Amino acid sequence: MATCETCGNEYDKTFTVTRGDRSATFDSFECAISAMAPECSHCGCRIIGHGVEVEEVMFCCAHCAGAAGHSEPVDRVAR
Repeated sequence: MATCETCGNEYDKTFTVTRGDRSATFDSFECAISAMAPECSHCGCRIIGHGVEVEEVMFCCAHCAGAAGHSEPVDRVAR
């Protein structure tokens, strides 16, 4: 039985998430998000979806990017 890195729960159905060069074991998506999802640079919430990147700074949405003073946030999808 493996142990969740976030909450310490021992669970028989844990899973491993890899982001970049970091891997960790969790017992729920809630714990994985809490530990590994990037944070919005404006409001601090965890970015679960695509988010918005401006000048290599991550935001959860265009509203937060605008509130941080960026007038033209764009999605990272190639145009």
